[in-house]
Amino acid sequence: MALAISRDHGNAIAKMFGTANAVIGVVHCPPFPGAPAFEGAAMDTIYDQAMRDADAYVQGGVNGLIVENHGDLPFLKPGEIGPETAAAMAVVTDRVRRNFDVPIGINVLANAAIPALAVAKAGGASFIRVNQWANAYVANEGLIEGEAARALRYRAAIGAKDVKIFADSHVKHGSHAIVADRSIAELTRDVEFFSADAVIATGQRTGDPVDLDELALIRRSTGLALLVGSGVTLGNVEGIFRHADAVIIGSALKTGGVWWDPVDRDKVSEFMRFVNSINT
Repeated sequence: MALAISRDHGNAIAKMFGTANAVIGVVHCPPFPGAPAFEGAAMDTIYDQAMRDADAYVQGGVNGLIVENHGDLPFLKPGEIGPETAAAMAVVTDRVRRNFDVPIGINVLANAAIPALAVAKAGGASFIRVNQWANAYVANEGLIEGEAARALRYRAAIGAKDVKIFADSHVKHGSHAIVADRSIAELTRDVEFFSADAVIATGQRTGDPVDLDELALIRRSTGLALLVGSGVTLGNVEGIFRHADAVIIGSALKTGGVWWDPVDRDKVSEFMRFVNSINT
C-alpha cells in the first residue's frame, strides 16, 4: 500500500463504472473547424461519425467512452486552442450522452485541462483526461506545464467538482528531461498530491503498450485508481488488469488497427467477452 499523501479519494473507477476491469473506448473525432485537416465537412457529418463509433463501442459492451479531438493534429498548446474546438466537442459530448447510458470522458489535445472541463460541464461528461497534470515536460507541441492549480480553481468556479480528473504519469509523446532527476514513483505521487482522482500509465506514444514493470511501479506508488491509456490489446489486457483498474482503448478496436479507422463492433465484442471472462 502506497503512503498516503493526499485525502482519500476512494476508487474513482469503481465508483464511476461500478465494475472491476472497466473498459473505456476512445471516440477519435474527425478534424474540427480550425484544424489543418478540416476540409469543410458539414458539422452533422462530423457528429454522425463520432456517434457511429460511440454506438459500435457501446453495442460491443464497453463500460465507458472518452471523446478526443484527435483529428486536430498537429495539436496546439492549451492556451492557443480556439473556442471553436470546445464548442464542437461539447456538441459531440451532449449527443453521445443523450444516446448512450455510459460514463463519458473528455480529452482536449494537447493537455487542455480548462477547455476539457468546459466541455465536460456543457456536455454532461463525468471525467476529463489530462496528460500533464503536474510538473512539466517537453512534448511534440513544445514545453508543456502542468495546469492542476488553475484547472482546479476553474472547476470550482464553474460548479464542476463532480467532474473527475484522470491524469497521466510519465506522459507519452515527449521528453522528461526537465524532471529527469525525479523517479517515476515521485512523478506519480505528484499527480496524486495535486488532487487527481485517478492515474493513467501509458507507453511512449499512441498505440504503444505500457511497460508492465513500469505499470507495477506506478501501482505501488499511488493509492488512486489506475488506468492504462495506450497500447491495450486482446493479447496483453489480462496482464494489464493484474495491476490496473481500467483501460482506455481505441486503435486495437478499429477496422485496420489504426486510430483514424472506424470502430469494428465485432472486435469490441470479442475484446469485451474476454475481459468479462477475466471478471468471472
